[in-house]
Amino acid sequence: AEYMKNRSFPVSFSNLQFLFYFLPLFFAAYYLLPFRFKNAGLVLGSALFYFLGAGAQDALLLGAVILLHYGLARLMAGRSRALRKALLAAALAADLLCLVYFKYAAFFLENWNGLTGQTIPLPRIALPLGVSFYLFQSMGYLIDVYRGEKPERNIIDYAAFTLAFPQLTMGPILRWRDWRGPLKERTVGRQDVLDGLEYFIVGLSCKVLLADQLAPLWASIERIGYEYLSTPLAWLGAVSYSLQLYLDFSGYSLMAMGLGQLLGLPVPRNFDLPYTARSVSEFYRRWHITLGTWFRDYLYIPLGGSRRGRARTVLALAVVWLCTGLWHGASWSFVLWGAALLGFILLEKFCIGGFLKRHRILSHAYLLVVIPLTWVIFRITDLRDLGAYFSRLFPFFGTPGAVSAQDAAKQLASYWWLLLVSILLCLPQPRRFFERYRRCLWMQVSLFLLLWVCVYFIATSSGSAFLYSRF
Repeated sequence: AEYMKNRSFPVSFSNLQFLFYFLPLFFAAYYLLPFRFKNAGLVLGSALFYFLGAGAQDALLLGAVILLHYGLARLMAGRSRALRKALLAAALAADLLCLVYFKYAAFFLENWNGLTGQTIPLPRIALPLGVSFYLFQSMGYLIDVYRGEKPERNIIDYAAFTLAFPQLTMGPILRWRDWRGPLKERTVGRQDVLDGLEYFIVGLSCKVLLADQLAPLWASIERIGYEYLSTPLAWLGAVSYSLQLYLDFSGYSLMAMGLGQLLGLPVPRNFDLPYTARSVSEFYRRWHITLGTWFRDYLYIPLGGSRRGRARTVLALAVVWLCTGLWHGASWSFVLWGAALLGFILLEKFCIGGFLKRHRILSHAYLLVVIPLTWVIFRITDLRDLGAYFSRLFPFFGTPGAVSAQDAAKQLASYWWLLLVSILLCLPQPRRFFERYRRCLWMQVSLFLLLWVCVYFIATSSGSAFLYSRF
């Protein structure tokens, strides 16, 4: 199991401390600094942000990771291929050992105890905040240097790339080639500030006004007990959690994009309307895009990808989806989630891909049934509870009360409008409308009012952490 520390200030973008203390003070200082000091200001501000949210121990680990990868990248420059490969192997081994210790030690020991009958005590290790994200970003940097990318000589600029607070704790996972130029030369104009604030407010609204308000629906399902759900309520829960997860994480990603624009630095779009996809493969080209491209460029293609025959393709995909599942957490449910997605992707690649391309409506329906089912596997970490939930989703054996819709109707009475708005935001039309009118005065006034609605909701509720903060 993962053990998370109590973190509240100011590491979440959706709390009042961040919005009214850290954010205005940081940007006031950042804009006043001459350009030659902006990267140093970004490093100091981001280090403070991380220290206040994660504590000294996590901050020391992050500092060690920055120094290690900066130093090894410099050592690689101009060296022989054999030496560069040895340095890269040593760095990747250290990174993976760090992940194994903090993220998987208890999981491995628990399973070892179960297999051998031993009783080795399970360590209570707090997962360092954002460790999966910043280690993958650092590994990608070193691999690029090994492949010929020029290493950064200025440690402040490299630290700014790794530490930048908009993406530090939950991504997106950056590439050095996208930040090298802007770190050396950038400008932030009035329109950049307005555009950045707009993205931030839209993302904050997705998180606070929609994702957080949908969260009690799943909590109600847990209180009822998975084995007591009706089939309609079980499906309603799968759909609501699918929407909650999307709005939560894509909302964060929009906020990170906006903050990046306020800094004058490119934070890439991490979601591209995934629920409009027509296959699982396409869905994961649109969902958490930077993680998917990381696995593609640094694992799938080096393993042979689709260029060395069907058997090598299947092997490469299996490795990628096993690693994707484990990246999200140390639990057999995440392994099962990755295996389920692998199964659908192989089915599409070798069997039904042509059919899905030819039948637009059926392909959308297929995706909108499959993806919520896989999110149920993602959400429920206990395999027995997962079995109970699926027995309610598919009551083939006459489970008593399974077809009753009374409990679902009760929940829909409270949440129908949230679900309707959330579904609407999964479609391309709201994005097109926003991009078309975002610079109109009435849109800017509306977003300003929406910001204060978010502030009211934050101030009058306990709030909830971003769902991906535990990864």
